[in-house]
Amino acid sequence: MDIIKVIQDKSKAGEEYFKLLKERQGKENVEVIKIVEDIIEKVKKDGDRALIEYTNNFDKVLLKNIEVTKEEIKEAYSKVEDEFIEALKTAKENIKEYHSKQVQDSYILTKDNGIVMGRTVRGLDRVGIYVPGGTAAYPSSVLMNAVPAKVAGVNEIVMTTPPSFDGTINPNILVAADLAGVDKIYKIGGAQAVAALAFGTETIDKVDKIVGPGNIFVAMAKKSVYGFVDIDMIAGPSEILVISDETGNPKFIAADLMSQAEHDVLASSIFVTTSRELADKVIKEIKLQVEDLSRKEIILKSLKDYGAVILVEDLNRAIEIGNVLAPEHLEIITRNPFEYLNDIKNAGSIFLGSYSPEPLGDYMAGPNHVLPTSGTARFSSPLSVDDFVKKSSYLYYSEKALKNVNSKVIKIAETEGLTAHANSIKVRFN
Repeated sequence: MDIIKVIQDKSKAGEEYFKLLKERQGKENVEVIKIVEDIIEKVKKDGDRALIEYTNNFDKVLLKNIEVTKEEIKEAYSKVEDEFIEALKTAKENIKEYHSKQVQDSYILTKDNGIVMGRTVRGLDRVGIYVPGGTAAYPSSVLMNAVPAKVAGVNEIVMTTPPSFDGTINPNILVAADLAGVDKIYKIGGAQAVAALAFGTETIDKVDKIVGPGNIFVAMAKKSVYGFVDIDMIAGPSEILVISDETGNPKFIAADLMSQAEHDVLASSIFVTTSRELADKVIKEIKLQVEDLSRKEIILKSLKDYGAVILVEDLNRAIEIGNVLAPEHLEIITRNPFEYLNDIKNAGSIFLGSYSPEPLGDYMAGPNHVLPTSGTARFSSPLSVDDFVKKSSYLYYSEKALKNVNSKVIKIAETEGLTAHANSIKVRFN
């Protein structure tokens, strides 16, 4: 049995594979949505009592305190390797440097006759970060969500994450949050944490925006509270698309494909190449390397169900496929990868060359790893400083300036049938 399907471009098998990916994007679990809505309503009604009850039911922990104490954070440092702390510090500085380039300034525009207009840019007041627990506890995601918020000037950053069976929080998560400047941390997970952030409880003040990944219950809860608060995105399964000509290193490509396949059995790892010989070598390398990987079963199922090797005539067609799929991660491993950079219209994050693997972006380089999935890179962008600011316009007209345009404003208002709008101008000059 093949470890991953090999598809000839523009074949019937290719059409069926793209249809499979599209169908995966639109699936919704009605039962999950109903459960999530019930949880949200109970948290709105019962506050902290509901949080404690759900944590006891789902996490098997009877909370003594919802908020993580300073002593617990201090203790976490003693449980984390110094080498790991130093790695987090380096990653934090890289993320901060990259995102600092995204900061937008307020501006002012003055014109003759006493006209002043402009825009103010301010950080949001309070932002909530959701961080998964258990086997999906990723300190890197804490940095990727919190550091841009800090750069944006957010006044207060709070974090929720589910506790372990003993009521503690993963120490790596606590250290990452402390290094990133998170102000408060709560031992709450699941849809109930999203509800608490959106509507507030006795202990947790409501926020303006919720960011961060989670399971299907968290994703549906974020979708349900959108409008009461802002959210970053509804993230789908992880994706990687690797494009290569005959110069690609099969060991590297195989490793990169599996780096995403290990996330989830629903993840899609796709290799598009002009070389059948390279394709065969990559498949051989996958079979060799997967034997030594801890999440072998997840990788194999992901590759079997949603992975593919697609054979194309030329790299222009490979880029075209990339623009259609709009992948979360796109690697270009060719003689001159920069040659194709301007042709890539739709991708969450682009990795150029053999020594820029996707995990480099996940952990260290600086660009954000919170990326659009499920083809949404066609119209959305990676998490950035822009996600943590709000912008207001303002204007001032002197009497003379308004008089110069009053008849035109009145004309537009009356043409639209809004006579009260027109009257607001007329009364100033009658």
